[in-house]
Amino acid sequence: MSMLSRSAARSFAVAAFSVVATAAATSVASAQAAPAAAPAVNATALKVGDVAPDFTVAAVTAAGLDAKPFKLSEHKGETIVLAFFPKARTGGCTMQMHAYRDKYNEMFKGGKKVTVVGVSIDEDSALTSWAKDDKIPFHFAADVDRKVGVAYGASMGTGYHKRFLYVIDPKGKISYVATPFRQASEDAYTELGAAVVSAQGAK
Repeated sequence: MSMLSRSAARSFAVAAFSVVATAAATSVASAQAAPAAAPAVNATALKVGDVAPDFTVAAVTAAGLDAKPFKLSEHKGETIVLAFFPKARTGGCTMQMHAYRDKYNEMFKGGKKVTVVGVSIDEDSALTSWAKDDKIPFHFAADVDRKVGVAYGASMGTGYHKRFLYVIDPKGKISYVATPFRQASEDAYTELGAAVVSAQGAK
């Protein structure tokens, strides 16, 4: 091999080593600088017979933001229908909430001792606007920090809520669970209506 060839080979080897060393150093620095991943939330659906976790959340109606947040424990003696849904005004959610609206007197006794709360991560302004435009007769709750969703297994702490539904009897216990609620099935609404009647008779 000529002197020129040996010199070129040495230059190539030095350059290659420099690239590898720089890449390794950058990788180590990035790993050291990266923040630790947040621990996963182990969200689990509640079961019939469980005591419903208490919560406080901003609530709205078509008239606007309620002056006082909705606190579950202040509604003992009522049957609560807690309906988690992904996002306001989307297709499946509109179908579900319109069915609740149209069957409100039949399925929810016109709100007499039955309180329906639709829960999503939407801002209260978006929920108020939807309730007003679509003449929704019940409450929406703005669970923007997802704390209620996590407590009821409808959220892992990120993203949209799953379409979970719970009926809570007047004593504060879960009496019916639909995970997920089948918003496109007429049978789902029939079952929910029967669950509300059963919850009202709980002793």
